[in-house]
Amino acid sequence: MKKFLAVFSGLLLVFTLAACSSSSGGGSKNNNKKSDIEVVSDMEATVRVSLAGWQLEDGIDAITGIDNIGFETFLKEEFYPRYPNIKLEVYQVPWENAQAKQTAMLQSDDVDLIYSGGAFAAQWMEQGLLRSIDDLLTNDTGFNGDMYLKGIWENSYSTVAYDGNTRFGLPAILGKRVTIYDKKMFEDWGVEPLSENPTPEEILDKAKQMTGKNPVTGEDNYGLWWSGNALNASTFVALTHAYGAVGAVGALDDLKNIEWKLNEPEMVKVLEWIKAAAKYPPVEFVNGQGAENFGIETNNIAIALDHSGGATMGEYRANKDQELLNRFVPVLNLGPKGQGWVAMDPFVMAKNAKNVEASWEVMKFLAGYETQKWNYENFQATPTLAEADFVLPEDKFVKKAMEVADVSPSVMMDEANPFFSSEIAPAINGFISQAANDQAPDIQKFLDDLQKRAVDWSARQ
Repeated sequence: MKKFLAVFSGLLLVFTLAACSSSSGGGSKNNNKKSDIEVVSDMEATVRVSLAGWQLEDGIDAITGIDNIGFETFLKEEFYPRYPNIKLEVYQVPWENAQAKQTAMLQSDDVDLIYSGGAFAAQWMEQGLLRSIDDLLTNDTGFNGDMYLKGIWENSYSTVAYDGNTRFGLPAILGKRVTIYDKKMFEDWGVEPLSENPTPEEILDKAKQMTGKNPVTGEDNYGLWWSGNALNASTFVALTHAYGAVGAVGALDDLKNIEWKLNEPEMVKVLEWIKAAAKYPPVEFVNGQGAENFGIETNNIAIALDHSGGATMGEYRANKDQELLNRFVPVLNLGPKGQGWVAMDPFVMAKNAKNVEASWEVMKFLAGYETQKWNYENFQATPTLAEADFVLPEDKFVKKAMEVADVSPSVMMDEANPFFSSEIAPAINGFISQAANDQAPDIQKFLDDLQKRAVDWSARQ
């Protein structure tokens, strides 16, 4: 899953940030402390927080050159004035080994709250390492889940257990995966712009038309790009939405009784599209590469699937130049309503959190408006909020990603599904690589084999 926040160090960093007064801004030594912030609670407690990949110290954005406010300063300015007697012990963990590190912390009762990958959180809940927050939501009349995008609040395996009923997390950060096209390249080739909600067939047709020598520049162009080795197989998931290929019916809390539908005609259409589309990206796409210049002036790709628009928006933030922003246009994902695969990372509470009341207050704050605003303004993290008024009017990529998230339910073809992560995604990526080399296997036979493996896997559960 794609992560947005810079990793500060390859080692586990531990430090304590303590507030020492009530309404005067806590322990802040920052000259920007805000006198208009009211104290939310005077409760005294220590809450231990583990963060995967967050930047703790102030720094400079490598792309824009703009100063970043790190998490430590943010706490001094925004958290401690509200909770002057809650001490946070913050543990920063690199994404590379976040699952292992944070699992160990949960097993040894060394943490109260965790921010991490949604798939990790879902697995921890199944393993009995996390606490349900249903009782906290029921008893907290001032909290309303409607503050979050409906699509992810009501139906995401990153925050709702496999039984579909038990809630264990609050949505913190969304992934950005939208279809983006280069308007200039479309004009060079004389091709009509993409529809607002393009079908896979439209994508394929227009990608074919723009693969070859650009008639204006004479340079080699590629009609299409997507990541051919994505661990979450996000483009494949979007295609299953488009063709109605459910893949499986059942519940992830009853793996033994899943009814697999991996070799049905709708899934055949998904792989037929992939086989045809594999002709149009640069060859490096099978390794998730080849789109390094997409979104900037030297781009040579017409359409990118499941892209973030990060390079284009970074250039705009750096110099306020509208040219690239006008050139690269985001549209919805491939599903009939614009659905695709949506990454979402939550805050979750440990099963044996020491102080549940204080942990809940901290959890709400860290998944709430102020923290999401800071994360967006400093690290371009996509909000999970239904009303995110701090998003720049020009940031059409984030706005489009939020539109996709609002209509995209979690499905069985999702990284939360253990068989999908361990078997389906690698198999699809292998098929993509073979198709790119004109060696695609027989599709029905390939899917029949995958179906048999899935059925055998469920029987062993």
